[in-house]
Amino acid sequence: MHKELENKYHSLVSIISEYERAAVAFSGGVDSTLLARVVKDTLGEKGLAVTVDSAAYAPDSIEQTRSLARHIGITLDELPVDITTVQGFMDNSTERCYHCKLALFTLMLGHVGKKGITVLFDGSNIDDDDDFRPGKRATAELGIVSPLREAGLTKSDIREISRELGLPTWNMPSFACLASRFPYGTRITPETLEQTWRAEQVLRERGFMQYRVRNHGDIARIELPSGDITRLVEPKVREEVTRKILALGFSYVALDLKGYRTGSMNEVIDRGQSSNE
Repeated sequence: MHKELENKYHSLVSIISEYERAAVAFSGGVDSTLLARVVKDTLGEKGLAVTVDSAAYAPDSIEQTRSLARHIGITLDELPVDITTVQGFMDNSTERCYHCKLALFTLMLGHVGKKGITVLFDGSNIDDDDDFRPGKRATAELGIVSPLREAGLTKSDIREISRELGLPTWNMPSFACLASRFPYGTRITPETLEQTWRAEQVLRERGFMQYRVRNHGDIARIELPSGDITRLVEPKVREEVTRKILALGFSYVALDLKGYRTGSMNEVIDRGQSSNE
């Protein structure tokens, strides 16, 4: 670990050590896994991981989260959530993430508070500041602490430290809530969440690692890193993927030539803001 990164790591440890007890909002992703590991190393049994189990995440993600908690050795509390009851989630406005974060973090705070823990950490890092993230307003309102951001860690820093610590998530692809696959204003249902997850499973089963299937109603828009686009358009692969995704109820399957990128649904917001300037 080079000196600058080592300093950031020690800063992270120092930030966490300021708290006698703390809980981590744990998704099993790259960021929260590193955070949970450092919380466990720093606070020992006074650190807790808490996660939600809902239809907003891939069905197999909860088992991955459990497995990672066991690997770290941190206690994991699971909170089942009926995502359809979260105000504003199914309507999918540009404020969806705010409403969702507010509801889920409030639930987590209430749960850990019963255990005498008053501090909840999340896995936000400084790279998150570059995207449209209304959920940040909810974390600010609730007093959620973001140690990775406070320590100045970028996503690449987090991956490198995770690799140094032997965490299996260090090179894991990034995966967000399934709601991020829908254009704002498109109503989300449990059925379309499952449809989207199953479409992405088609790509996963074909060996693709980083992907998104954006759900535009009749259209499934596939995003892949540029290096994977040529593999997808190979005739046999293209025909198989197209056939299986169409079988899920889509009328069309499209390949986005701009390739995979996080927050692509926010590009419409960005263009709208630019046109108003």
